[in-house]
Amino acid sequence: MSDLPRIDFLYLSEQDMVKAGVTDMAACVDTMEDMFVLLHTGDYRMAGANNDSHGAMVVFPENSPFPTMPKPTADRRFMAMPAYLGGKYCTAGMKWYGSNIANREKGLPRSILMFTLNDADTGAPLAHMSANLLSAYRTGAVPGVGARHLARRDSRVIGVYGPGVMAKTSLAAFMATCPNIDTVKVQGRGQKSLDSFISWTRETYPQITTIEVVHDIETIVRGSDIVTYCASGETGDVSKYPIVRRDWVKPGAFLSMPASCEIDAGMEKSDIRKVMDNIGLYEAWFEELPKPAHVHVPVIGVRFMDMIHEGKMDREELEDLGAICAGARPGRRNDEEIIILSVGGMPVEDVAWGTVVYRNAVKKGIGVTLNLWDTPVLR
Repeated sequence: MSDLPRIDFLYLSEQDMVKAGVTDMAACVDTMEDMFVLLHTGDYRMAGANNDSHGAMVVFPENSPFPTMPKPTADRRFMAMPAYLGGKYCTAGMKWYGSNIANREKGLPRSILMFTLNDADTGAPLAHMSANLLSAYRTGAVPGVGARHLARRDSRVIGVYGPGVMAKTSLAAFMATCPNIDTVKVQGRGQKSLDSFISWTRETYPQITTIEVVHDIETIVRGSDIVTYCASGETGDVSKYPIVRRDWVKPGAFLSMPASCEIDAGMEKSDIRKVMDNIGLYEAWFEELPKPAHVHVPVIGVRFMDMIHEGKMDREELEDLGAICAGARPGRRNDEEIIILSVGGMPVEDVAWGTVVYRNAVKKGIGVTLNLWDTPVLR
């Protein structure tokens, strides 16, 4: 900022992001773990009255008098996700995106994301970057942090429901933290996504010697050391969310749930450890949503909030991943306990990984420098 009032910022395309290391999953997992420790100490801020909000969302009505207004098709929304993160980052940023599940018919990703990184002192932009890979890798890295602390060290078998982008990045994170994995069971709705996942897995992880396509969720769960549900879908009807039943789950299993999930009465019991990526995030969601909240946000942590509201469990049963990363709470305590991690996603993750990638880009001379102004017209 020595050249003030002139402001330049860096534009990073998706290929620039790749060159700057956005797909380095091992480094991303380490960055997310560092971020979780900062969350535990409180050196962060997100939106909302409790500083823990996921963000602000624009949704569309079922019936509108305006013919040009978008229709509320599946996953149709615009969303802003701002945050500040302290520690060695000391930056702020916001992810902004539009989403529509029908994008797939146009050959586009479901969501199209951009991220702006700002100087925390002046508010000036440091970078404006393509964020689909940024978001995908930080999302996958969180289950990797969970697996580092909560999965059995000898985990070999992963069960994956929904073989899309989230499944690929979650698998990448599991491979970075659980080196004995050699078997993947996978279920998907479409052959194209299955073929893509299988070919990517074979090419990226030759140490995975067995890839089994299965046709029901029970088979995904049974016998798996690590289970993850990564399928995106419509919200509103909880009976259609993919379920986990207690009698399917192997003793010692770690379940990582970054997408729609429901549980049965057996999984509600207090001997199942219930870990959140940030309890405050779910409390903010719960304050903002109609009840039961799980109808509106299908992540399993929101179901836990409904259970507390309905008197089915105590808040003290919830554990925070940040506390585990910081050593304030234990990780896996024995080889038999079953642990389920709810992954809601937070903009502080984008700030953390976006800052690392931006600093890599500056060091390596990657990206296009753009000028905001030499001198502002209005001051």
